[in-house]
Amino acid sequence: MRPSYQLPLVGLLLSSLIPGQLCKICEVSKENYSDLKPLLSTMVNSKYTRGIQAANTLLSLRLVGIQNQSLEHQLTQGIQEDMKRKGSDLTSGQLALIILALGACKNTDEVFISDAHLVRKLEEKFQAEIENMEIHNGNPLTNYYQLSLDVLALCLFNGDYSVTEIVDRFTPDNKNYYFGGHFSVDTGAMAVLALTCVQRSITSGKIEADEKDLNKINHYRESLVNKTLSEEKDGLFGNTYSTGEAMQALFVSSNYFENEQNCQKTLHTVLRNVSQGAFRTPTAAAQILPALMGKTYLDVNKDSACAHSPDFNISSDDPVSVTPTASPSKITVNYSVQINKTYSTSVTVKNGSVFLDVMEAAQKKNRTLFCFTTEESSWGPYVTSVQGIQANNNDRTYWELLSNGKSLSQGVGSYVVKDGDNLEVRWAKY
Repeated sequence: MRPSYQLPLVGLLLSSLIPGQLCKICEVSKENYSDLKPLLSTMVNSKYTRGIQAANTLLSLRLVGIQNQSLEHQLTQGIQEDMKRKGSDLTSGQLALIILALGACKNTDEVFISDAHLVRKLEEKFQAEIENMEIHNGNPLTNYYQLSLDVLALCLFNGDYSVTEIVDRFTPDNKNYYFGGHFSVDTGAMAVLALTCVQRSITSGKIEADEKDLNKINHYRESLVNKTLSEEKDGLFGNTYSTGEAMQALFVSSNYFENEQNCQKTLHTVLRNVSQGAFRTPTAAAQILPALMGKTYLDVNKDSACAHSPDFNISSDDPVSVTPTASPSKITVNYSVQINKTYSTSVTVKNGSVFLDVMEAAQKKNRTLFCFTTEESSWGPYVTSVQGIQANNNDRTYWELLSNGKSLSQGVGSYVVKDGDNLEVRWAKY
């Protein structure tokens, strides 16, 4: 059984607010701090807070100033165990996120970062991404979200990178900012954060670059911000899950939130989604919390002391329930796999099941037609193959998840299915 922690939420979050942005931020008011409790509970108590999700959680908690030695030990131990298990299979973006989490502020984890040569290893993985792009028509080994995380971590932790290479690779019209023909808001937002860090390093004299490169970086940031703003609808940017990182990007590169109406619209919609249980996974909760508290990943500072907080006590029970308890009754859903032709079946699962449960039920009925594999990602399980056909970054192919004909923004392990849903996994290109 895990230890429990006590969290005086309002006082703790109050002590964590240290203004540090150049542009107008948009943060939750003191009166609404209690609305964030479901996020904290999900991050700390979820049985899925392990490995790379533990890194997301640790980074988020440190950014908003929630520090506890026992809790941090639990999270850092999980991160290090996951690193040992994955070894060289750890992707560049996963390693970058781990560095950001362990080095978010001055603490004993900096010894591990140094002794394990994590920054040097990230430099090597980043270079491998670049080399793959040169060979495979501009496609990285992973994706541009991870590539941006790489640049951000290398920038913040004094790693080696080429400004010229970044200028060449991060042009706003690059195909890697798009997924299924649509601009990927979280990818663009992470690129804005990375480019902002590089821009600040240049203007402060920390690194050298010619004026043309600096002007291009500023142009890229402006263009990506405009693309992000064009995806705004009802206060969200892209979708519920990309809004947190979009808010961070706007905090450091836009005056959008100087309009109080814009700020309140975004906060109202996000907090409503929190109350409805939209942020079911630790990663989803961890990525929205810093923005709601006016923080960004650029607040990571390995040389700044970590914020201190009183002991807190959150029990190791399940996360706070924000939706009605699911009925134990069964539901029936339709499931299909579309490659060159469509293979369909109907399965019965428990009410409250997720997409993955449906895929597993279909696989039990017919392994030949519905067999699949998954890998663990920061967002939970990710479908890597169906019928033995593997997703491939070099070919820009993936398995798209759809419900009732609409592409899903949630993952296979978090989308809750409903009775009568028509679910589909489709072989697609992005």
